[in-house]
Amino acid sequence: MAEPSNDLLLDVRDLAVHFPIKRGLVLDRTVGYVYAVDGVSLQVRRGETYGLVGESGCGKSTLGRAILRLVDPTAGTVEFDGVDVAQLAGERLRTMRRRFQMVFQDPMSSLDPRQSVESMLLEGIKAHGLSRGPEADSDRLRELVGAVGLPASALRRYPHEFSGGQRQRLGIARALSVEPDLIVADEPVSALDVSVQAQVLNLLGRLQADLGLTYLVIAHDLAVVRHVSDRIGVMYLGGIVEEAPSQALYDDPQHPYTKALLSAIPVPDPELEDQRERILLTGDLPSPAAPPQGCRFHTRCPWRQPTRCDSERPELRVIPGGPDGHRVACHWAEEIRSGALQPHRVEPAAVADDVLGPGAVPEHPGSVTEILGR
Repeated sequence: MAEPSNDLLLDVRDLAVHFPIKRGLVLDRTVGYVYAVDGVSLQVRRGETYGLVGESGCGKSTLGRAILRLVDPTAGTVEFDGVDVAQLAGERLRTMRRRFQMVFQDPMSSLDPRQSVESMLLEGIKAHGLSRGPEADSDRLRELVGAVGLPASALRRYPHEFSGGQRQRLGIARALSVEPDLIVADEPVSALDVSVQAQVLNLLGRLQADLGLTYLVIAHDLAVVRHVSDRIGVMYLGGIVEEAPSQALYDDPQHPYTKALLSAIPVPDPELEDQRERILLTGDLPSPAAPPQGCRFHTRCPWRQPTRCDSERPELRVIPGGPDGHRVACHWAEEIRSGALQPHRVEPAAVADDVLGPGAVPEHPGSVTEILGR
């Protein structure tokens, strides 16, 4: 899939993040790796919203953090506006970070409780040399909180004085304070009430239209992703298994895992809900410390075949004759689409609780999240 160079903002190629697992009382030794992200490639164009979905523990958050260099990648490249962020360090990386920011899943833990809103917003502005003097900065701060729907009086308050939805708005305001081009939003509304979710999503859409922002939205709520995204990538166990324009993915999913995810979305019509087919996946998500050989999904796939699935990892590819821009990582996507292959019963396979034995722990705290499936 190729886009004009001036239209492409983010180009991720074969990105991998492997956390070493250490064991030992005196001398730590590496006994394995958590394959949190393993060979992900995606592209995001300027001004679009790319949605990233998948069940808990598939590596979505780690991918987002690796793109922003909050986690160092093990392999691969992350080109942001033509610059390989994975190779930057020191002052060059700090300067580049002004152009990409993150809205974190938990607004309370991502905001400093000892800083007022004014101090928090000014910190980023001054750190990146965007200060234009006290009076101009004051006007800028009032503009920021106003843009996210908060009164100017909010600048004198502290994070604990706000509701969950208001704190998420503060996180968005902090990201906007340094005038970024790309915002990675990690589960931006998962901790909020449904009514507040709609407000925050509408806010993100309005800010994108007004400021020309580009979003990478990470979520497990398929309804949220459909509402905000232009294109969607579906992750499973460290890799992207399907990518398509939003409407095309929901109208005609090609990968068995995507079919199962979409079949789990409830339909408000009771008659349609009773008539439609549900695909129930058998077994648990395999451990990212010991992913299956071949296709990562083959241990739970109703269309699994005795050849290729167990031994050969499928590439993300366009199906001949399929929709434009629709890519899928499945050896048998054509046969499934045509009906030549029919689903069959999947026998559940046992998943070891600790594949590396007692006492083995990931070296990086971020990988604990992947192991616990949070």
